[in-house]
Amino acid sequence: MRIPLNRADWLALDQRWTARCNRASRHALWRGFFAAISRLGNGVFWYGLMAALLLLHGRAALPAVVRMLLVGTVGLVVYKWLKRMTSRPRPFMRSDAIFRAYETLDEYSFPSGHTLHAVSLSMVALAYFPALAGLLIPFTLLVALSRPVLGLHYPSDVLAGAVIGGSLAWLSLLL
Repeated sequence: MRIPLNRADWLALDQRWTARCNRASRHALWRGFFAAISRLGNGVFWYGLMAALLLLHGRAALPAVVRMLLVGTVGLVVYKWLKRMTSRPRPFMRSDAIFRAYETLDEYSFPSGHTLHAVSLSMVALAYFPALAGLLIPFTLLVALSRPVLGLHYPSDVLAGAVIGGSLAWLSLLL
């Protein structure tokens, strides 16, 4: 396989990989599974995790939960600003080969906000509670994978969301 050198080649590669991932959504079992993961990653899981940490650890969990809320808020502002600035259409809008298997929150794809938040919130939670790695790492990977599987994001959107989310978490932990 030739390494893409120009923008059009990268876009075509992104489109092909999205279409490959999206094939799984043609099967009801996988579509339902990844739709459930995506729904949980839209906030339900993270709010539940923060509540559980507070219930289980009381005041000791407060620094982690406050940091998660701050990182989540900054992440929301950053990703909404980037979506407005880039206005990149979602994959299913550009190709009939890509099936939209889940409803979208907005019309733009770059970056993946689900992935941004999954990575940033997981990193912060793991900095305080490393024993949660067995839960948070697989869940974060599934959230990231769900986005192209459902036809909502390109792999580059997911990668950008992961990098931005990781950077936000890292900066928050440094402060």
